[in-house]
Amino acid sequence: MSVPVINFEEKFSKIQDLHSYKVIARMNDYYFKLVRVKRDFVWHKHAETDEVFVVFEGKLRIDLRDKILFLHKGDMAVIPKGAEHKTSCAEECKVLLIEPAETLNTGDAGGALTDTNLEWI
Repeated sequence: MSVPVINFEEKFSKIQDLHSYKVIARMNDYYFKLVRVKRDFVWHKHAETDEVFVVFEGKLRIDLRDKILFLHKGDMAVIPKGAEHKTSCAEECKVLLIEPAETLNTGDAGGALTDTNLEWI
């Protein structure tokens, strides 16, 4: 049985483009995805699943309808299923997302920012 050890710094070094989600592992039906971001995202929700954000570098803002979360390096937040949210960051952030494999980054909003071309690195 092959059990790889995954190094986050090494994986992030392979990501050249902003906003390009990369899969680094699968656990059951969940993907572990890395992304480098620097943008204002769209309001959206995931009706069927929670979504985990872990910040490795930078400061990620997550707007919810009733509050604002600020995640810094080493912080994690679990956005409950059905909760509308919108991420943004003025400077580049390195983020790990943990969510079911079929989850679209734009949730119910769809549109031009939807990334369906997930590459394994």
